[in-house]
Amino acid sequence: MYFLGFDWNPEGTLFKLGFLQIKYYNLLWIAAFVLGWFIMKKIFLNEKKSMEKLDSLFIYTVVSIMLGARLGHVFFYDWDYYKEHLAEILLPIRESADSSLFGIINGYEFTGFTGLASHGATIAAIIGIWLYTRKWKDIKMLWLLDRLVIPSAIGAAFVRFGNFFNSEINGEVVDKSYFLATRFIRDSDDMPAYQAMALTNEQTPNAAYKAIQHNPEFSEILQSIPYRHPAQLYEAICYIFIFIVLYLLYWKTDWKNKSGFLFGLFMLLLFVVRFFVEFFKKSQGGFEDALGMTLSTGQWLSIPMIFIGIYFMMKPEPIEL
Repeated sequence: MYFLGFDWNPEGTLFKLGFLQIKYYNLLWIAAFVLGWFIMKKIFLNEKKSMEKLDSLFIYTVVSIMLGARLGHVFFYDWDYYKEHLAEILLPIRESADSSLFGIINGYEFTGFTGLASHGATIAAIIGIWLYTRKWKDIKMLWLLDRLVIPSAIGAAFVRFGNFFNSEINGEVVDKSYFLATRFIRDSDDMPAYQAMALTNEQTPNAAYKAIQHNPEFSEILQSIPYRHPAQLYEAICYIFIFIVLYLLYWKTDWKNKSGFLFGLFMLLLFVVRFFVEFFKKSQGGFEDALGMTLSTGQWLSIPMIFIGIYFMMKPEPIEL
């Protein structure tokens, strides 16, 4: 008996509408944007900004974050694959020999938008906000960044909870006596779908994974799957604390009036968390091999973000952007 060590085997899909799969991951992304809109509405009303400008901001941020997150994953982590599958970069599909898209196009399956990178989302969001402030010239870029980081922090937590439901970005192997030891039955390395179906003779991945977890006949297969750190939860919980800190600093102190401070604090805290949680994650690939295995791709990408955060927190003179 172990305190909190557990098997994790969610299907990932909440329900289906025809060929569309409504996934927990996608719903959590939507929830992040909706909650972010309500938080920014409260801030805009407090600072007497028009709702027209908020609606425009919502469009700019959604498009830039989703596009940047996707392209960040493609170019930072998986370009070797996507350079041979260009259509999959911006379409929610993936090549699959045994599947049919819409019952018409053979060889592809609908996956929803998976494979998103926070570093890419951050870079693209800043570019999107710069473009937004070119349209609304009375809103300064740093003023806006200091406020947008509040919903961004809680949004980042939602995304990591989504990764947990997808059994992706799992942690390194850990002893099963560890109180948060998690056996990700659907881990793509420990038990890929094709292997689960071959071992159980089931016709679908979901049936195969359920058989491994619940059928005593496959208990040895279940025991062969290692326990891992739930690294997604580590990040999500830390991001919630970052959200609380930023929210309180905005509403309870005058730090929001120091241009760039809250933005810098967000960059520092979020990417310090990302840097250290990477030590508990299994490799996500990318360019880390070219730079040496001491640090992961995520850590290399986090280092400049941390220094940017320190700069904006410590800068002596205001920068008008």
